[in-house]
Amino acid sequence: MPDHAPQPVDRQLPTDEARDLISLVRDIAQREIAPKAAGEEAAGRFPRETFTLLSESGLLGLPYDAEYGGGEQPYEVYLQVLEELAAARLTVGLGVSVHTLASYALATHGTKEQRAEHLPAMLGGGLLGAYCLSEPASGSDAASLRTKAVRDGDRWVLTGTKAWITHGGIADFYTVMARTGEDGPRGITAFLVPGDAEGLSAAAPEKKMGMKGSPTAQVHLDGVRVGDERRIGEEGQGFAIALSALDSGRLGIAACAIGVAQAALDAAVGYARERRQFGRPIADFQGLRFMLADMATQIEAGRALYLAAARLKDAGRPFAKQAAMAKLHCTDTAMKVTTDAVQILGGYGYTADFPAERYMREAKVLQIVEGTNQIQRMVIARHLAGPETR
Repeated sequence: MPDHAPQPVDRQLPTDEARDLISLVRDIAQREIAPKAAGEEAAGRFPRETFTLLSESGLLGLPYDAEYGGGEQPYEVYLQVLEELAAARLTVGLGVSVHTLASYALATHGTKEQRAEHLPAMLGGGLLGAYCLSEPASGSDAASLRTKAVRDGDRWVLTGTKAWITHGGIADFYTVMARTGEDGPRGITAFLVPGDAEGLSAAAPEKKMGMKGSPTAQVHLDGVRVGDERRIGEEGQGFAIALSALDSGRLGIAACAIGVAQAALDAAVGYARERRQFGRPIADFQGLRFMLADMATQIEAGRALYLAAARLKDAGRPFAKQAAMAKLHCTDTAMKVTTDAVQILGGYGYTADFPAERYMREAKVLQIVEGTNQIQRMVIARHLAGPETR
């Protein structure tokens, strides 16, 4: 592959602390993550030691309260950290986003006692989390989930199967949504389940077209018993907590998508500058130059969109519509940009010797996770035109 180092993204950051944070993340990404990414993804190896390093560096709890070990950074900053990590390796960027999602319920709806007991280890103690909402028969229709939690004195007994769980089988804790009451969204409650709980097991990881280093697996709960002190929020509040978490999580996916797209653009530009045909660099040809210009423009638009949504969230204003827009646009952009990057590299783009084909395979999943892009369009339309008539 041509040895052309991409220029760092010129970011607008609100504080000197944020600038120092991005510098730290870039150093870790360039030194510890990017050099190993291709080989470890090909081997299907999950980089647990990288997440230990990120935890020790204070990067697994950035949006949460410093009182409990978090970084107390605004989403405007946290998302740009995710973008930098995802540009180096999506398994890492998405893994941090998922860990943040798994910590959300406790951080925002847990009691003071629950947060004091569990959050320090979750945010800076080396633990890794997973978020359990989807099931084999309830993906987009998450409110129809069947996993049950039945009260037994001061404990709950959880039984069911969760599907498509990132970090399934390797997580230290699982935030699990289970049915404790009536059918529909009002009968769902959130629980914090230890990864070593008796009766909890994971199936073999799914065989995926991309992100081979990030395990995605079904998680089985066979009579898992947890105390009522591990119930998060009120009974029946779980679905509302889950949707609130997903609004924030979609911004994480958007930022990761822009990271992958930026990496693909950097690879395409580097190749185009050095690959010569007909006696000159292919970057001199107008058709290719226009492709690069379009790719860069869509990336900048996506970055602006996710940051605008983040600033609404940081200001305490509604941002669900903008989060859906950001997730939709940024992941569609990642798919288009990575596809174009493969095209620019030509035959080399189709080989595993160059990173473009990996970026393209990874981009696809971002259009699916945490609400497919069809679901995002439904969310946006409801904000514009109201609920669908039956």
